[in-house]
Amino acid sequence: MQSPPTRKATVELASGGSFTFTLRPDKAPQTVGRFVEKSKGGFYNDKTFHRVEDWVVQGGDPLGTGTGGEKVPSEYNDLSFKLGSVGIARGQDPAINNGSQFFIVKKDSAFLDKQYTNFGLVTSGMDVVVGIKVGDKIKVIRIE
Repeated sequence: MQSPPTRKATVELASGGSFTFTLRPDKAPQTVGRFVEKSKGGFYNDKTFHRVEDWVVQGGDPLGTGTGGEKVPSEYNDLSFKLGSVGIARGQDPAINNGSQFFIVKKDSAFLDKQYTNFGLVTSGMDVVVGIKVGDKIKVIRIE
């Protein structure tokens, strides 16, 4: 039996540079489905990275403040948040995820395991992720 083809997302920044991550629909099917649909529909175009810290970058908020986006059920799994893992933001209620805001960890962050939905892993361009600054914009996200 053949395994399904690996899906990838390539994030191009308006300032130049890009990074690619594999998507894990086997571990977070609803999260990946929403991310793919939003990406293909252009939702993420011109959205900013509003949070940049030494260990994480976060973007995809329609308001650009970290407070926007719809509420959806959380989808926890057994993937560990190692360097380059891609997750979905959430608020105080662990049962509810944000519908659009995503983050990439720049350091191993196992303390996030089973606390946030992990749905991907950066496979190229981690240097671009590390160089993201607050206010950098997403030009487009291509799904392959």
